[in-house]
Amino acid sequence: MSDRGVNVPNPYNRLSKEQVELIDKTSLELLQHPGILCYHEESVDLFEKTGAIIKKTKEGEHDAWWVSIPPGAVKEALETAPSKIFLGARNPENRVILDAENTRVYFGTGSETNYWLEVEPETYISRESKDERVFPVMKKKRGSLELLCQSAHLAEQFENLDFFIRNVNVQDDDISTENKDVNVFFASLNHLTKPVIGGVADIGQLKEVVKMAEIIAGGRDQLRKNPVVAFITSVIKSPLQVVAETSEKLIAIARLGLPVVISTSPQGGSTAPIDDVGMIAQVNAEALAGITINQLANPGAPVIYGAVPVRARMDDLHDMYGVPEFCHYTMACAQMARYYKVPCYSTAGVGDAKVPGIQATMEKMLTHTMVPLSAPGLIHYSFGLLDKTQTFCPEQALLDNHQIGMIKFLQRESNVNSDTVENVKKVVEEVMHSPYRMYARYARGMLRRGEIFSGFPFEGELEDQDQTLLLAHERIKEMGKTVQKHLPEETCRRIFDAVPGLLPRLNPYGEVK
Repeated sequence: MSDRGVNVPNPYNRLSKEQVELIDKTSLELLQHPGILCYHEESVDLFEKTGAIIKKTKEGEHDAWWVSIPPGAVKEALETAPSKIFLGARNPENRVILDAENTRVYFGTGSETNYWLEVEPETYISRESKDERVFPVMKKKRGSLELLCQSAHLAEQFENLDFFIRNVNVQDDDISTENKDVNVFFASLNHLTKPVIGGVADIGQLKEVVKMAEIIAGGRDQLRKNPVVAFITSVIKSPLQVVAETSEKLIAIARLGLPVVISTSPQGGSTAPIDDVGMIAQVNAEALAGITINQLANPGAPVIYGAVPVRARMDDLHDMYGVPEFCHYTMACAQMARYYKVPCYSTAGVGDAKVPGIQATMEKMLTHTMVPLSAPGLIHYSFGLLDKTQTFCPEQALLDNHQIGMIKFLQRESNVNSDTVENVKKVVEEVMHSPYRMYARYARGMLRRGEIFSGFPFEGELEDQDQTLLLAHERIKEMGKTVQKHLPEETCRRIFDAVPGLLPRLNPYGEVK
């Protein structure tokens, strides 16, 4: 079993057993009445075969159907959904094993941000003392393929990053809807050996992305055993509406037998109730609706319960992530997924602040600490996100990597047992018979072995200036110079020969002839 991630020995249950059962009952009742508003005819047909009550309607110019889903259909879908899922990787040691009956937690990236925020040191001279001092200055860039490749290369080196969701929205002039998917998946897969998860913008590109993954994995059967790509589908538009285009993608992925996240992201106070019971009942109902479609399309297909609820600001209705209610929603959803024995995809580590600093650190540490306590399987959005999910900052991602390292250390089980007690008695006796009666030698040995935490690695030497971002910037520059773990040349050649739409400039071995 992979030793990536961290095991949470005693998950925190925000809800009591009675509350979990009440949420389950309420969600199933919501799926019956009012039911879901579905814009996808094939999904309607699948539901109708389960005995769902269907009523056709019109929403503007679009055909739609009110679907009253019987509880039995949902329960049958949950019974066929696997509790254990593998997310493959180019390096088998990096694969992720999701087990809804286990409590291991993995951390990854996301979201597809529009901006890349760089830290650039600039020198200033004091008016009074004329002393020179270097300060970090923030500069924004629009997302591009080059920056996505840089991000994936950094992600490969972050020791606490377990899976990769592209975190840069590529906006190059030669990228369009028709070629975006193949290029962003290739850019990700060509720069890191960890699991890659992502959405597809164009259903027509799905088969090309899968073809690429099959070449990397070694064939169709090998891809099912080692799925180096997994997918995300936002099949539900809150509240309780099934989107046509995304449903088509979900069904296609299910029939391919590849892992897929059912991602639902209602906003408390606008597209969902803001209180615990209302939000959790609705987001749970939406996740169950997506899982049911997936399993009706292909019983036993690997599916992940994705709950990404947020809370609205009450002044402008923008998202809020760094607030306690966000933790409440997310921790409860992780508990519901565990109740259904379906692997869970969750969120932590988003900063509402626009730049790195005290606010970002406080918000990130709040959710980085609390959400893993509930032991969801996957935690995305954990690296580098600022300004909700609008901006990615590589220096912030590096700081988040070390923050997550602290969280992983926090979750370690106590070492109190009969063997360690005997060793302690021996050490105490040795120290008491030594001339200095100090434990430093033993502590240093534990530090070298990684048994105690080494401390924050970005402490500056100045007494009157925080140098954290400057030191992180220097480390990011060093990481950017390391050797990149590209796909083998023969694999790249086969991919560029077989997959249309790939940009030649992405091939690390030069243009295919």
